[in-house]
Amino acid sequence: MKIAPKDPKEPKDEAAAPAADAGAEASTEKAAKKEKGGKGRDAKEGKDAKDAGKKGKAPGPGAGKAPKYVPDNPNFRYIVRVSDTDLDGTRAVALALTGVRGVGLRLAEVACQLAAVPAAERIGNLPEPTVDLIETTLASIPSKVPDWMVNHRHEPLLGETLHYVGPELDTRRRDDVNQLKMIRSYRGVRHERGQKVRGQRTRSNGRTGMAAGVLKKAAKEAAAAAGKEEAPAPAAKAPPAKKE
Repeated sequence: MKIAPKDPKEPKDEAAAPAADAGAEASTEKAAKKEKGGKGRDAKEGKDAKDAGKKGKAPGPGAGKAPKYVPDNPNFRYIVRVSDTDLDGTRAVALALTGVRGVGLRLAEVACQLAAVPAAERIGNLPEPTVDLIETTLASIPSKVPDWMVNHRHEPLLGETLHYVGPELDTRRRDDVNQLKMIRSYRGVRHERGQKVRGQRTRSNGRTGMAAGVLKKAAKEAAAAAGKEEAPAPAAKAPPAKKE
C-alpha cells in the first residue's frame, strides 16, 4: 500500500496565515491606541474630563456655584437696612435678621411671628413699612418674650430688663467691662491683664505675652554676664620688702 507524499507547501501557508493575521491585529491595535491617546493638549483635556467624570464634578470654571438669584419683583432691594445693619436682600427674613448683632435664629423667628411676616420670604421683597415693623418689634422684644431670651436681664442702672441689638450692644458691652475695671473686681482685673475671665485653666491655654522659656533662658544669660562684670578683680600682690 502506497501513502501519498505530503505537500510541503501547505504547512507553510497555514503557518504564514496566522502570522499575517497577528501582524494585522497588532498594527490595528497600535493605530487605535494612538488615536485614543493623542498627544499634547488634546490628551490633557481628555484626561481632565475623565478625572472630572470619576469625581462626579462637571469640568470647567464655576461648576459648583449656585445660580444667581434673579428677582421678579421690580421693587426688590439687594441691601436692606435694619437696626443700622446692612442685610443681604436675597436671604430669607429669619436668616437675614441673624446678621444683626444680638439677634439669633430663635429670636429672629419670634420677631417674624410677632410682625406677621413669613420667615421664608426673601427680605428684599418686603416693602419699607414691613421692614420698619420688624425693627420696631425687635426694639419691643423684652416685653413680649421670657426673660431668659434677652441679653440684659435686671439692668442694675435702670432696674429693667432690656435687649440690646446692633451697635448699642457693642457700646453697652464696652461700658460693662469698663465698669468692672473701675470697681476693681476680679473680672475687671482679668480683663485688664488680658487673661481668662470665667475660671478657665491657664497652665497650658490662654498664655499671653512672650514665651516663658525664652525669657527664662535670656534672664539666666543676663544674670551670668552681670555676675562676671561685678566680680571684683584679684588684688595685686605687693612686692616683697628688701632686706637691709
